[in-house]
Amino acid sequence: MKKNKFIGPLRVLLLVLVPSISRAEDVFSGSNTAWILTATVLVLFMTLPGLSLFYAGLVRSKNVLSVLMQCFVITCLVSILWVFFVYSFAFGDGGPWQKYLGGFSKVMFDSVTRNSLVGDIPETVFSMFQMTFAIITPALIIGAFAERMRFSAMVWFSGLWIALVYAPVCHWVWGGGWLADMGLMDFAGGTVVHVNAGVAALVAAIVIGRRTGFPTTAMPPHNLPMVVTGAGMLWVGWFGFNAGSALAADGSAGMAMLVTHIGAACGAFAWMCVEWVRYGKPSVLGIVTGMVAGLGTITPASGFVGPTGAMVIGITAGVVCYYATQMIKRVLEIDDSLDVFPVHGVGGIIGTLMTGIFVSSSFGGSGLPEGVSMGQQIIIQLTGVVATMVWCGVLTFVVLKVLDLTIGLRVDMEEETTGLDVVLHEESGYNM
Repeated sequence: MKKNKFIGPLRVLLLVLVPSISRAEDVFSGSNTAWILTATVLVLFMTLPGLSLFYAGLVRSKNVLSVLMQCFVITCLVSILWVFFVYSFAFGDGGPWQKYLGGFSKVMFDSVTRNSLVGDIPETVFSMFQMTFAIITPALIIGAFAERMRFSAMVWFSGLWIALVYAPVCHWVWGGGWLADMGLMDFAGGTVVHVNAGVAALVAAIVIGRRTGFPTTAMPPHNLPMVVTGAGMLWVGWFGFNAGSALAADGSAGMAMLVTHIGAACGAFAWMCVEWVRYGKPSVLGIVTGMVAGLGTITPASGFVGPTGAMVIGITAGVVCYYATQMIKRVLEIDDSLDVFPVHGVGGIIGTLMTGIFVSSSFGGSGLPEGVSMGQQIIIQLTGVVATMVWCGVLTFVVLKVLDLTIGLRVDMEEETTGLDVVLHEESGYNM
């Protein structure tokens, strides 16, 4: 068939006349958007029902509903505050304060429309994805003061903490703040989520004080099948947490998913082996706790390291976090009820520091930034850890002390003995 001589020039004319259409099609990515929508569901699934069931099974039966209620109300509260101003503080344009806080440019999601983009995904999707991280972080902290904190105090603490502690640190690391400029590598929340939550948990456990009877009275989990069910949901949901942080359906997300799984498996197996050697029997509680330690520790490194680094990080997490729990409870006798600091805090610190080592291409990582040595990167990682610990520790202490002086933090001894389910909610988890 004879070729029409006008086809070629017509195509050129169309490209000249409608360049904006071509660019618009190139900017928006349907595949990346679909993946981040899926990842968002997975991360929310980590809190409801994953963490909720995990924590609820770890407490005594008289407090099971109180933990479930706390996770649920934190999800609601943080979602509301995120729309009002927390998203703006974390990811907005802060003007002259941009290095430290996002400012008010996105209050009430101003300028967030159906068509606004972050990279090649809708900003609505990006903001919802980041909201799920903001939800799970204060939910992790409740494990430190489980079974003894007033519900009203917990609500006030969570709201103040997400605004004063989480939002600034999130901005420093992911919102274009000073730690991002420095070159801190935190792919999915080693500092923002795990160090932040862990330090807050440690401070809260110290300020609020021990449960009545701790450490002489045994307080074992009341429902281990519930704990294992929640742990399994956390493991699956964590793929959205880490692989979703690539903000694209690409090789980086694929590697992040792979090393996340390896870190969890190695952390669980290492913790189990340490217990097995020490006590002659491996425990179900131990293996699932080791899994969470492995997941928390691989989180900051997940987008930067390869399988070899993930194995070392996971094994280190299982061993070090195990001994950290023994130190906190048995030596220091701090009643961090559900081991938030030794698992998430210590794990986040280890993972963030080890990222500076295993990011090296010689270990199968993505490679150090050009012109930056391993020693320099480790110093940057250490700076991020210390800055997060200091900011979080000081602000958490202040918030808790103010609340204690105003509305009070703890239920009284009689109420604690009765159980928070009945005392605070007039309900019971088990009616048999």
